[in-house]
Amino acid sequence: MVSIDPLAGERWRSVRRLTDRHSTYAPEWFEAGQENFNIVQSAKILVIGAGGLGCELLKNLALSGFRNIDVIDMDTIDVSNLNRQFLFRESDVGKSKAEVAANFVRGRVEGCNVTAHNCRIEEKCAEFYRKFNLVICGLDSIAARRWINSMLCDLARFEDDGKTVDLQTVIPMIDGGTEGFKGNARVIYPRMSACVDCTLDLFPPQINFPLCTIAHTPRLPEHCVEYIKVVVWPKEKSEENLDADDPKHVEWVYEKAIARAKEYDIRGVTRRLTSGVLKRIIPAVASTNAVIAASCALEALKLISNIGQPINNYLNFTQTHGAFTSVVSMEKDENCATCSGGSFTIDVSEMSSLFELIEKLTAKFHLRNPSLETATNKLYYISAFLPQLEESSKANLERKLKDLVREGEEILMADESLSKAMSLRLRFV
Repeated sequence: MVSIDPLAGERWRSVRRLTDRHSTYAPEWFEAGQENFNIVQSAKILVIGAGGLGCELLKNLALSGFRNIDVIDMDTIDVSNLNRQFLFRESDVGKSKAEVAANFVRGRVEGCNVTAHNCRIEEKCAEFYRKFNLVICGLDSIAARRWINSMLCDLARFEDDGKTVDLQTVIPMIDGGTEGFKGNARVIYPRMSACVDCTLDLFPPQINFPLCTIAHTPRLPEHCVEYIKVVVWPKEKSEENLDADDPKHVEWVYEKAIARAKEYDIRGVTRRLTSGVLKRIIPAVASTNAVIAASCALEALKLISNIGQPINNYLNFTQTHGAFTSVVSMEKDENCATCSGGSFTIDVSEMSSLFELIEKLTAKFHLRNPSLETATNKLYYISAFLPQLEESSKANLERKLKDLVREGEEILMADESLSKAMSLRLRFV
């Protein structure tokens, strides 16, 4: 009996596109040849995320001829993942997503070296990211997108004139995202094109609540549930992790949230609401993941081999009423604090409180628990992740800005979603 490799045909078609076919969509300088395939094979690609989109990305990249792939993901496999994250099996439940996905691709695609990293992206240093030719994101986290976007912008250096970006230090980033029957793929050249922070308004409103709000001035039933989750549980149940799928854990949070809601005369805390806040479920559709992953893998092949012009620069896809796709050119924000200097000015009323400023910054930049201080180390507010400093600075939350800071004075803003502190100045209006 002849053994047939079902993937061999696809691999051969990838080779032909690079070595034999002259693409009408390729740049003028593209020349078909074996060297293109050699470049693809030697390129170092980093895939961030090994979930539904990440699994599709790994498969597509391997079948497109890439042979040096790293994948990083901090999560383990849950039984609910099995219906759409096709590299996993029931026997893999509880194991590292990155490791299982890497092993599957290595075993299926001969010669493809996939290295797994079971950790948070923040645990890797700049030198780790500097060694890659391309970074591809298959994430469901805005904060993680922003962090790697900021890291790649930091790695991009300027020439001696301080204005021209040194192309040798630019690591392109392809960002894919899906939610239900909608998705997008975009190509980002750090410090050269619109970055993630340039277009934060494109993301849906964040569902993370500022810690200063849920701790001191809760107004919604969701605030009560969130407070129990992030503050009370770690204090009273430090010996075990909160499991949103465990009925006992959900019931415990619900009862505590009811008590807190009564304390602040808030109505609406129910078991269903409690479960919804704890799980924060984002709908995922396998077909959407497949389309977006295919788009990202194709852009990766274009960027590495020049076989075609990359999109410029944001692809939108929807299949709610038929299938529709379009490409929009997002413009770089010259005032972006991440890719255009690291400093920005915000208009506020001098009669606004520090608390109102923090809420405004949290909504604008999708922050989690921001801390503010001056360049001279004068503390305005430090989040509750540093309890002693938070206790000494929370009195400032109700103070007017005109009593705390001079107009134009530099303020440093730090947050766990940012890879480094951002500098801001207030303009009183």
